[in-house]
Amino acid sequence: MSYKLEQRVYSDPLHDAQRARERLLLEGELPGGFLRAQIEASWQRSIKAGVRFQDPLIAKDASVCDVLELKENHQTLISMAAPEMDHLSRQFNRDKGMVILANDNATILSLLGDRRSLKNAGEYALDPGICWSEDTHGTNALGTAVVDGKPVMINGTEHFLDGAGCFSCTSTPISGVDGQLLGVLDLTTEANAQHIQGNMSAVQLAARNIENRLFISHFQEHVIIAFHSRTEYLHSAWQGLIAIDMEGMILALNEQACQLLKKSRENLQHQPIETITGQAPTVLLNQLLRNTGVTLQLRDVVLYCELLHFPRQLTGLPARSESFSKGPTKLKRQSSHPSLQKVGAENPRLAKALRMALKGIDHDLPILLNGETGTGKEVVARALHNQSQRADKPFIAVNCAAIPEGLIESELFGYREGAFTGSRKGGMIGRFQQANSGTLFLDEIGDMPLALQARLLRVLQERRVAPLGGGEEVDLDIALICATHRDIKSLVKDNDFREDLYYRLNGVGVQLPALRARSDLEALLTDLLARMGATYVTVHAEVLDMFRQYAWPGNIRQLEMVMKAAVAFLDDGEKQITIDHLTDDFIDELNANSSSGRAGTIKVTELELIRNTLDQCEGNVSATASALGISRATIYRKLRECEA
Repeated sequence: MSYKLEQRVYSDPLHDAQRARERLLLEGELPGGFLRAQIEASWQRSIKAGVRFQDPLIAKDASVCDVLELKENHQTLISMAAPEMDHLSRQFNRDKGMVILANDNATILSLLGDRRSLKNAGEYALDPGICWSEDTHGTNALGTAVVDGKPVMINGTEHFLDGAGCFSCTSTPISGVDGQLLGVLDLTTEANAQHIQGNMSAVQLAARNIENRLFISHFQEHVIIAFHSRTEYLHSAWQGLIAIDMEGMILALNEQACQLLKKSRENLQHQPIETITGQAPTVLLNQLLRNTGVTLQLRDVVLYCELLHFPRQLTGLPARSESFSKGPTKLKRQSSHPSLQKVGAENPRLAKALRMALKGIDHDLPILLNGETGTGKEVVARALHNQSQRADKPFIAVNCAAIPEGLIESELFGYREGAFTGSRKGGMIGRFQQANSGTLFLDEIGDMPLALQARLLRVLQERRVAPLGGGEEVDLDIALICATHRDIKSLVKDNDFREDLYYRLNGVGVQLPALRARSDLEALLTDLLARMGATYVTVHAEVLDMFRQYAWPGNIRQLEMVMKAAVAFLDDGEKQITIDHLTDDFIDELNANSSSGRAGTIKVTELELIRNTLDQCEGNVSATASALGISRATIYRKLRECEA
């Protein structure tokens, strides 16, 4: 009866935790009903592990060598988490918050913040190398998140150790690309029951960003597709990510992808992508390359997809040697970010415009890039940044067309907590502030809502920005690069774009030519092949001629995908791309683009050439392959296709 009375009287979690502590000391058993279920289960584990309330916070002091080795072993996780930790640290600076990163056994790897603000001996327990597992420290956010594998909030006396009662902690696990626990991200402040509830969403958002960054970094050699059932969640921490190889096999998915597809990771991995999309991978990728996004109607959900990443390095390509070694070989690829000199090498007018743009960006002039979708506007923007005086500073890219109109203002300028319904606890720093001291790239600026253009103009004029919902203005020091595929002058004439904003953005204008208008296709192909690590590969003269006649609606982006697929389909010993290495759907496009059906003609010509050479070599397949510069397997395959 007295137990039920105590349960009603002590409704404050901190007070209830103190009562549970007192009862445990007096009776030797943990009373039920005083603690939240997750905390009570953790206290029971702490008791079983032999932890006592009075145990010191520092169970074992790690040596300098141990800490150096620890950080070296977790270098990738530390580097990927650094931007999010910095963001959280600045966001919660006024709350004297400290951001902590730990590994998968709750050992601290790095932290940001002022430990002295905690005003307790506990500050010395928050050093890299200190393990905060439940076995050593009892119930605590780092250790309990590791055991439970889910987010946890522990406030004040809900910690098991007396010495940890000065902390309010919020932790969430960080998963690797395989879904296994990789580490824990934690936000620690002074014990305060009022603020801790608002910390959870900020920490979870940061953890998801870290996981996505790890995912993208891990699959640099493969294709990554982003998707969500709502377009406004693309480019956010909650987008689904799926990595596939060049044959369309699913290599990995993030947790958000599994939730959106309503299937487990085990049921999706190592399956063809078309089991989800219903489309062949080459068809899907070509659609993604030629459009900003693709809508997929699945059985019970509509997904909005974008191609997030191209492979930086292809596998399974033949190594270049006289004997053409067998088996898959990884090839080192050149930088994926070409220099400005290489971009404009074969076009004097473009080269001059790029030189002027580089000088302009170093003299605080805004740059306006204009060109069709896929002409390489972001490539040029990154090259300008990388060769500017701000090369070692942030490069922040924003696609104005991909963000819903209702969210673009908060995305660019940020917002304070409570600025609008649904705003995130703690608010959010906008892209302008994220780019401070570096470069902000506003892609598809022509699609910016007219109402927002006035605010953008004011920010650019005053060089100051204030988040939505009020607050202090922040001085801006950014280089601005904008890009669009639309005719801004026509938009101005139709009153769809502010004339004063246009002149504010057009400090140096650069017109990027469409691929069909370029005269350097062969040089461009050579550069693409070099960046794929396939410098020994050439393109058949007739295929090259067809490329020149094709309209390339997806421009360079489409060409790059076509070449990646073609190189991936080369057999051992092959060193020339022919019609056989192009996907069927692209061949159909080439034929549709030419009334003469050139693609089919090339196939016939190749077969005639093989047969004639076989006759000249008296049926010797090896000699024929050597004479034609192709493999014996290719000859057999082409002859089988003819018979079929």
